[in-house]
Amino acid sequence: MMVHDLTEKLESRREEIRDWFKLKRQEIPMPIYGSVDIRDFGWKVGVVDANHFPAGFNNVSQEDRPKLAELLKNHLLKQHPNCTWVHLYPESHTRNAAYVENVKTLKSLLEMSGFRCTVGSPVLNEYGFLNGITGPMKINQVDDSDDSLTVDGKSPCLILLNNDLTEGIVPGLSKHDVTPAPSMGWHRRRKSEHYERLTPYVEEISELLGIDSWHLMPDYFVSEDKCLDKEACRIQLAAEVNEFLDGIRKRYESLGIEREPFAIVKNDAGTYGLGILTVSSGEELLQLSNRKMKKLMYSKGGADVENFIIQEGIPTSIFTENGGPVEPVVYLVDGEAASWFYRINESKKDSENLNSPSARFEPYAEVGGSYGEHAHGWHALVAELSMLAMAAELKALEEE
Repeated sequence: MMVHDLTEKLESRREEIRDWFKLKRQEIPMPIYGSVDIRDFGWKVGVVDANHFPAGFNNVSQEDRPKLAELLKNHLLKQHPNCTWVHLYPESHTRNAAYVENVKTLKSLLEMSGFRCTVGSPVLNEYGFLNGITGPMKINQVDDSDDSLTVDGKSPCLILLNNDLTEGIVPGLSKHDVTPAPSMGWHRRRKSEHYERLTPYVEEISELLGIDSWHLMPDYFVSEDKCLDKEACRIQLAAEVNEFLDGIRKRYESLGIEREPFAIVKNDAGTYGLGILTVSSGEELLQLSNRKMKKLMYSKGGADVENFIIQEGIPTSIFTENGGPVEPVVYLVDGEAASWFYRINESKKDSENLNSPSARFEPYAEVGGSYGEHAHGWHALVAELSMLAMAAELKALEEE
């Protein structure tokens, strides 16, 4: 049974699914925004990475921006009813024109929503402007003395983080309304916790649809305590990877899928596209070169890599005319899938990580009919389930 073959069934249950999501979103506050990377294998459609502080708004199409702005407005007025001024607190990627363009686009969306928007951080104070793809973006002066932030000498209504806080919570946030919650930064958040919270939602919606939940998310397990640094532990991990892949292989055989399974090994605390390894056997972990080991152990900001998540690899069944692998990227606001584009990397194989400098992006508005119109509903479904899981992650952190 291929997921794509059940699209008619999915659409016939659309009203029930909509009511189900409405109920779940009433139970737990939705994050302001997020983005997810999706792999579509035909047999399996699942979120392979979920970002709570998404970069890449510059890749959303012009046609989608009014909807994004409207959803931002609705969320902010619901969660912060007296807010008129949003300050964007970005990463410090001063030379990354694409990232700057992402912040410029997000600023434009907030202004389109009717809010005043400023941009800056203490680290960026020496810059009056940063250069994006379409030109410069003004940087406002930010002071973080006295355990609070002021922007050009005044206090904003709300601070919107577009910084994943890998290196820890930045000073000056404690006295402000901040969204997303700083506790969801990669200094604390774990990818495995996302899948732990996602699992019950996927199981519920799968039961509603009458399908096996295996078809809507990747399997995974976690290797803890710097296991790849220790030879004895690595031997045990290799055996666990082989057992994990054997389980996927048996599933493939039962479904008539004629290909070998693979696993993705990555930092459980966020990678920013770094330190990702594809393996088809446990023995590959035992034969890692020093170069590959260093790459795997590398984390943004030089933070130590403690735990790894070993995730079922989902190959892509979506390709360009030239045979390049394609994966959908969905941007969401207030829990709702609002914009699609496609990451395309013709220098990679269908089993590889496509997030590299050789990737390009094409908007759904232009190429959706070629790359996924038939599966659009499934991509939206797993993306919105992922946002429920992000909300549940935050609730669990707050309860701790």
